[in-house]
Amino acid sequence: MERKVDIQELSNFLMDYTTSMMGVGVHTARAVRSVSRIAESFGYGIDVTIFQKNITMTIKHLEDYSIRRTYVRKIPALAINFQVISELSALSWEAYDHHLSLGELTAHYHEVMNEPRISRWVVLVLVSLANAAFCRLFGGDGIAMMLVCAATCVGFWVRQEMMNRHVNHMVVFVVSAFIASFIASAGTYFGWGKTPDIALASSVLYLIPGVPLINSIIDILGGHVLIGMSRAVNAAILIICIALGLSVTLLILGLDTL
Repeated sequence: MERKVDIQELSNFLMDYTTSMMGVGVHTARAVRSVSRIAESFGYGIDVTIFQKNITMTIKHLEDYSIRRTYVRKIPALAINFQVISELSALSWEAYDHHLSLGELTAHYHEVMNEPRISRWVVLVLVSLANAAFCRLFGGDGIAMMLVCAATCVGFWVRQEMMNRHVNHMVVFVVSAFIASFIASAGTYFGWGKTPDIALASSVLYLIPGVPLINSIIDILGGHVLIGMSRAVNAAILIICIALGLSVTLLILGLDTL
């Protein structure tokens, strides 16, 4: 059912909605489907072109093509958040199934975006434990796990602090990888444990850009080749940065264990 709504207000909401979805780490096809669903519920259609850093969107009335707007907006740098992705996607179905007004949609959108996030300290502890579990998964012993847990804790804290100071993300990855691997290399340098090489190798796994890599494949397979390739290249650059940070540790300590 078509509902009367000001195209300017609708356009602003749709751009906010789409840029937020892309910012928190959704794959492109899902964002396009969700925003198209909302636009259709108001009697409008959209054409969207999504790039790595910005979105171009044309909103047009389905019965009167003279009513249209075209916008370009930058995608904000937000933390990856699967809960926000799920709730924003569900919001599009609410708009389509229950015919919510634009005011109701906007209010729900702001509720989702303003929900309190998990404490950074809780995330720090969980990431450290998860990386120690990865070490065990690859055959690391108890000492290796403790080294990886400590290395990840310090490296991830440094990453958080540098990101809060808006340091270039490539520099963040190099420095974080170096710090984590340098701490974990104590096992190799001092001969602690039976699997120090596994501790050193797994100490940087928390930095692997898994979500961008997965999204790049989904985007390419879904026909969004340009942004898919952009995401793949960006992820590859970050992996190179991780390798550089790890290499600095190996050069400083003269290790060739990897």
